[in-house]
Amino acid sequence: MGVVRENGNDQALLPPVVRWFNHTPLSYDYVLVAKIIENKEREAFKKQTEYIEELKKKNMRVTKILDDDLVFYGIQAPKEIFEKYRYLLKVSDACNWSSDQNIVIRIVHFILNHTPIYSGETLRDLMKIKVFDAKFCLHERELKESWARWTACLQGQPITAVRNYFGEKVALYYLWLGWYTYLLIPPAVIGIVVFLYGLAFFNSSPLIKEVCEADTIMCPLCDKGCKVWQLSDTCTYAKVSQLFDNNGTVFFAMFMAVWATLFMAFWKRHRASFVCEWKVSDWCEEEEELILEIVNNADCEPKIYRHSYLRSTLVLICVTILVIIGLTHALVVFRVIAAVLLAEGSWEFLSTYSNAGAMMLGAVLHYLIIIVMTRVHRSLNVHLCVLSETRSFAATEKSFTVKMFTFQFFTYFSSLFYVAFFLGRINGHPGGYVRIAGKWRLEECHPSGCLTDLFIQMAIIMVLKQTISNVFEFAGPWFKRRRTQKLQRKCAHCYLKDESEAKQGAELCDNCKLRDWLSNYRLNDVDSFSLFNEFLEMVIQFSFTTIFVAAFPLAPLLALVNNIIEIRLDAIKMVTLERRLVPKKTNDIGVWTDVLEAIGVLAVIANGLVIGISSDFIPRLVYQYRYGPCANGTVTDIDCMVGYINNTLSIARMDDQSTKNDFSSYQMMTPHGWNATYCSYKDYRSHEDYSLTPQFWLILAVRFAFVILFEHIVVIFKFIAAWFVPSAPMVVKNDRLFDKLNRLKEELR
Repeated sequence: MGVVRENGNDQALLPPVVRWFNHTPLSYDYVLVAKIIENKEREAFKKQTEYIEELKKKNMRVTKILDDDLVFYGIQAPKEIFEKYRYLLKVSDACNWSSDQNIVIRIVHFILNHTPIYSGETLRDLMKIKVFDAKFCLHERELKESWARWTACLQGQPITAVRNYFGEKVALYYLWLGWYTYLLIPPAVIGIVVFLYGLAFFNSSPLIKEVCEADTIMCPLCDKGCKVWQLSDTCTYAKVSQLFDNNGTVFFAMFMAVWATLFMAFWKRHRASFVCEWKVSDWCEEEEELILEIVNNADCEPKIYRHSYLRSTLVLICVTILVIIGLTHALVVFRVIAAVLLAEGSWEFLSTYSNAGAMMLGAVLHYLIIIVMTRVHRSLNVHLCVLSETRSFAATEKSFTVKMFTFQFFTYFSSLFYVAFFLGRINGHPGGYVRIAGKWRLEECHPSGCLTDLFIQMAIIMVLKQTISNVFEFAGPWFKRRRTQKLQRKCAHCYLKDESEAKQGAELCDNCKLRDWLSNYRLNDVDSFSLFNEFLEMVIQFSFTTIFVAAFPLAPLLALVNNIIEIRLDAIKMVTLERRLVPKKTNDIGVWTDVLEAIGVLAVIANGLVIGISSDFIPRLVYQYRYGPCANGTVTDIDCMVGYINNTLSIARMDDQSTKNDFSSYQMMTPHGWNATYCSYKDYRSHEDYSLTPQFWLILAVRFAFVILFEHIVVIFKFIAAWFVPSAPMVVKNDRLFDKLNRLKEELR
């Protein structure tokens, strides 16, 4: 049985009241929790008592409830604090203080975090040394039925209700996530069509037939344990390559580059409609934070703006670049060594597909590195934000977001950039192979192209990330709640309809308030950056969906399915499994807008480079119109792409002095038991001196011409779209105009 003390005075346990009464004398804005300290001479007890006394000096109403080993402090702020806040803000359409409990919670949250004791320690410091165990605002039940349930997966989101409960910052996250999910439908449908297009020509493609029916002997892929192999052995790989490297894929990459541009334009319009409806168009987070500082302490001195170019340069060079270079090199070395070890192994299957096995192992290792580096980056960025001495929490949040996303982005995409733009292009040739530490040869591309390697890498990382992350994200809090529910007894009379039933309710369930606070206390903790985690996860997914989508047309479909589940998963987690987030007011998704704009530009560049450099689209185009059977323009019954694979291969001879150190007699032993005198490899080189052929330079020129043309066309379209599609609908602009006019007229009366 709990005992209640109001401002230090023992009294009978107060009867429970309904949460929906607006700021009644018995409702609480915030709750602090601490372990009961028996020894009143201990330093922790003195600091705990001193902090509570400091709150009372600010006219905070404190209710103390003792449990078995916990002490709860219910905090309620006086009305004059809200009056002062409203007067200083002077934005009546952005305040709504008389009916918005979110503002009440936000003010109290700020005061609690900025109330120091005599030693200068704040609540954050006191929680680090375990003087207080937890802090939270209390959950209500209004969103559980309409939003936070699995059966609502295919229903629209009650965004305004989410805003009224969690504040604009959380509401805008779900508004953006819902809009992003909705706009994924066209890419998902077109991605399926492109995949089916590749599947339709699966059996009739002359490129696949050429690989599957070839008797070409290919050069060994490594120095030890690798023998010559037949091109027809990789028939399956060639078929998969055609699924993800065809003319339909090229069209889809162009479409996604345009889609990424239009996405932001339409998002800004969509956001503007809700921001205008919520009347927060002119809201400024830093201005409110300054006002809260004055409300908390009229004699406060604000932090001044600071910036250090030296510190920023050190962060950029010494951390970011080192992480990028170090991580990429580690993954490249691992793949090269893994390929050699698999080739030298005793299992024939692994020896045959050593390169594919190394690629998959590299993708799994990359995912494990992502998990580890996420924790490292978070800790590192927190310290960097402390060192940067930002002026306000909004500035700190922006700094943390930019740094964390930059680290995470390069952690996720370092190996993908290597596979897309470097794999098979810097490995050299027989007689001049490029080796790591002079020992291990770099990897080569398959004769059908490197795009399949990029697809496999993307598929493994994206599927593992979305599946495993969602499982752990939901399972941990769910199991914790199930475990704590066994320790609680249900109280059917905790929420009464009016105070006439309160007396009877108190007799039946006299400690429902304590149970309510215990229930909130046992939920998973949240902090100021909890919403950041959700945003980061979705923006990284957006990057996967747009940047290298040419290699994985089904990525938008996977993202669409994941997001439908993600919306409900996050809703259930926030409402029932985690403590309530402190409601924050804002009118935008903040620096994430700039991040998404940057990703859109990078998507245009990357897709142009993937089509022009990584894909075999340009070499096939050049072959068809310059070197193939249809090059002379005569009508023929032969498919124009017949002979393409053989055209992309060069020959290395064993009798050349330059290749004797690269190939041993063991390596030139074929599966049939006879020695090959020459082998083929993918490149455009002369048979005599291994110099690059004119065809190579022609293809290279066409590649660069295509990239420049592609990016200029898309960039021009981007500017046209930005001009043609206003950032806010005219209705919204007119509503804001008349609303501001009416408020100005009201000031004159």
